[in-house]
Amino acid sequence: MSDNLQPRGADDTTFAQPLYTPIKRRSFFMYAGATAGATALVLAGCSKDSDTTPTSSTISLGTGDVGVLNYAYALEQLEAAFYAKVVATPATDFQTGELAYFTEVAAHEAIHRNFFKAAITRDAPGKLLQDLTPNFTSIDFTKRLSVLTTAQTFEDLGVAAYNGAGILIKTGAYLVIAGQIVSVEARHAAYVRERLAINTFSSSPQIDANGLDKAMMPVDVIAAAQAFITEKLDASTVGK
Repeated sequence: MSDNLQPRGADDTTFAQPLYTPIKRRSFFMYAGATAGATALVLAGCSKDSDTTPTSSTISLGTGDVGVLNYAYALEQLEAAFYAKVVATPATDFQTGELAYFTEVAAHEAIHRNFFKAAITRDAPGKLLQDLTPNFTSIDFTKRLSVLTTAQTFEDLGVAAYNGAGILIKTGAYLVIAGQIVSVEARHAAYVRERLAINTFSSSPQIDANGLDKAMMPVDVIAAAQAFITEKLDASTVGK
């Protein structure tokens, strides 16, 4: 497939409309399902392959913008699965308001996941990354500290991943969407950090001396996330 992706809508506002919908806790399942029919993307040309089929037991995330989308989809799958588990089996020592917060976040991450899945399925047939199998054996979901510590790991990693992927995205509309999602992920990260330790929402090494948030490239992000994913992923060609 070609790396030259173009939005189907007349402008970026039309393209991004599904993510503008207000998210309410009671609407979690409705929005998570409805997002699949609300994307507006199209792929043009077929000059570069973005195959994500397993090779030697390793799954490639693909190339070009499709690879970036699959990369984001992999991370959103992981986060959505984690928060769904958090909500389904809440920690016995959650403090007031924390379960309600994680329920909202579970909705956010499910919408993000379904957005990427719908976009790739509709406009890049055969290029969608398979459903991944989370490995949460190292997490004690009954303990608040374990949940918050893992949430911090995932959110900080997610922010760094979107920041690093920005330079790899060739289509402006995709960059707009990435900017909108990373801002939500940063809000999540700030909240979780404050629940663990006051005044750490913007502490180093997440933010450098120039006031810029940390950025990581796909290969480094996947290496960090791999412990929580059963399938082995290869991000070496993402954005290329």
